[in-house]
Amino acid sequence: MNVQKEQDRKKLDDKVLTMPWYVQQFIDYKLPDLSPSTLLEYIRDYETFFNWLRAEGLSAAPDIGKVTLEELEVLRMEDVVSYRLYLTTRRESANSKITVSRKLSSMRSLFHYLSQIAEDDNFYPLLKRNIMAKVEIKRIHKPKDTAAKLKGKILEEDELLEFIGYIMDGYAKDVANNKQALYAHELNKERDACIASLILNSGLRVSEVVNLNVDDLDMNNKMLYVYRKGNNDETFKTPVYFREQARDDLAQYLNLRQSRYKVPKREKALFAALPNGHQEGGRMTKRAIQAMIIKYAKRFGKPYLTVHKLRHSFATDYYLQNDIYKTKEQLGHASTETTEVYAHLTDKTMSEAIERRLEP
Repeated sequence: MNVQKEQDRKKLDDKVLTMPWYVQQFIDYKLPDLSPSTLLEYIRDYETFFNWLRAEGLSAAPDIGKVTLEELEVLRMEDVVSYRLYLTTRRESANSKITVSRKLSSMRSLFHYLSQIAEDDNFYPLLKRNIMAKVEIKRIHKPKDTAAKLKGKILEEDELLEFIGYIMDGYAKDVANNKQALYAHELNKERDACIASLILNSGLRVSEVVNLNVDDLDMNNKMLYVYRKGNNDETFKTPVYFREQARDDLAQYLNLRQSRYKVPKREKALFAALPNGHQEGGRMTKRAIQAMIIKYAKRFGKPYLTVHKLRHSFATDYYLQNDIYKTKEQLGHASTETTEVYAHLTDKTMSEAIERRLEP
């Protein structure tokens, strides 16, 4: 099991114990098919829902682990409407339409399992009445809408190389008067530039970067072996190619990985960090990589740029030279529907093409 999955699985195992028994049963049912990260989101959604039930007096349970099936059976459509309203208007953290749709979808999955799949000792469904079956969940996350939101928030054309160069050199000029920031940059600039370069030249997800080990690298063939999202076969790593630019940056980083980060032989992580006060380095975390990219992006003049938008930046650039099917394979998408985002992001090219007159 890869590093991120191990961490998420541990969190899932701890969290699920706070849930009602039938939710624990549902999670066990879904575990072979869904990642621990996805199931953790399910658990958080159920936690929100059960706490709302108790706050509204729709459940008499002393804690969320005691919410009964009978209390779920007698819910009315007006209760579901109220819950949807609560999600969209609550003061402390109102949710977007996409998030509300996802939260309701996770509820539908649970209720469907309880009413259509799980059985009691007499072979009857655990849930006799499924109110969530009446809830229509409209598709919100359309590729064209996603593309519209990304426009102007990703790197385009020459900016891909400029951003990598900025991490290596430009950032130091901008923080010249900050000794602490300058010291940290001097220590980590090759590693940080390498991470950005790898994503911008391969389209890897941040979780895939975190999980990389040194022996996953095939420098001669410009290839990496990664655990891809959605692939539950823990014995198989997918080969992913990267561009020449990334090979050069990887070679530069690898030359100083051990000496700079004091990485012990037992540590196989490709990207390492050496926290203050520690004698040995260890695997860099997902959160650290995300924070690192945001730090450079703000100084670069792209405050909306995130580590995931680096992936979008690569994908848009890659799609201009390749078809949708090659782009889908490179990015590890489950279907071309997700990849359609990049077709919409390259509308500028399409609009120019339609204006060209055909030769007689």
